[in-house]
Amino acid sequence: MNKFLIPEWALQTFVQVAWPHADTDWSPYLEEACRCFESIVRTIAAFEDVLIVSPEPEAVRLRLGDISGVHYIACPTNDTWTRDTGFLTLSDGSFCDFQFNGWGMKFAACHDNRINARIFPEMLRTFYQAPTVNPAYTDRLNIVLEGGSVESDGCGTILTTTSCLFAPNRNGFRSKKEADDMLRQALGALRVLWLDHGHLEGDDTDGHIDTLARLCPDDTILYIRCDNAADTHYEDLKAMEQELQAFRTADGRPYRLLPLPMAAPMYDDGERLPATYANYLVINGAVLLPTYGQTENDREAARQLQTAFPDRKIIPIDCQILVRQHGSLHCSTMQFPAL
Repeated sequence: MNKFLIPEWALQTFVQVAWPHADTDWSPYLEEACRCFESIVRTIAAFEDVLIVSPEPEAVRLRLGDISGVHYIACPTNDTWTRDTGFLTLSDGSFCDFQFNGWGMKFAACHDNRINARIFPEMLRTFYQAPTVNPAYTDRLNIVLEGGSVESDGCGTILTTTSCLFAPNRNGFRSKKEADDMLRQALGALRVLWLDHGHLEGDDTDGHIDTLARLCPDDTILYIRCDNAADTHYEDLKAMEQELQAFRTADGRPYRLLPLPMAAPMYDDGERLPATYANYLVINGAVLLPTYGQTENDREAARQLQTAFPDRKIIPIDCQILVRQHGSLHCSTMQFPAL
């Protein structure tokens, strides 16, 4: 059986988050961050289980109270960006544990790089009893790869960016073929769609695909479009749009492209923040949409998400506090599929 990276819209067992604490960069506005994470957890828990990883799980449990389906594991953490530290789950029941080095050694990652190994036994006991699950996880892949850098359609297509995978202090790939070979071997990719354009100011990830363009069911791609020629993103995102228009599905057809609005500029201490509507999370029965207090843009993003996911409820989550740390909703979560 060919393995592949399971797409986000497949049936899920739980979603993992890492709770903010005083020893993270959230410290200056910790209560605001915790309120946002509480909103995320409570929303997800109405649809499926949630796993909270925290160095102080009892304090988090006391704050949240008794919520059905919310589980806790004690574990040291540097930060809360579970998308880039969590396992990637394959269709053969295996969990891929890549190296995480703080997006090219920009930030400390000593704890986050070890979360998967520390929580794996308890995670298996709590959520996975099915015989299809491969319990033989022992070693890590000697590859730096963040979950936010790859998108899968579940049929062998991976969408990613050259700016991230070829960024300094990650793997030192010398060619797209070398990177292609890694994605084929590690994630079962049959083909890789590379975006050579697209970036957001303030992005620490070197261009994660989940900030720019997302694969969706029925050969659809949601992507960020900038219509303001005066915006510094305009030319690069227009070039990205042209790349997307040139992509073809595995059977040679154009993708259905649905543009998401460019969020109006947001700043913190004079620095533009990477607010993006592409950083949504798909869960069982719903899609959680990050919003930024921009009524018209928030509504248009919700409308486009509903077009791409007509059978799911679109639920807005105010993520203005999350983007102050240069991430958003999808960055803060990792879904685990049913196996």
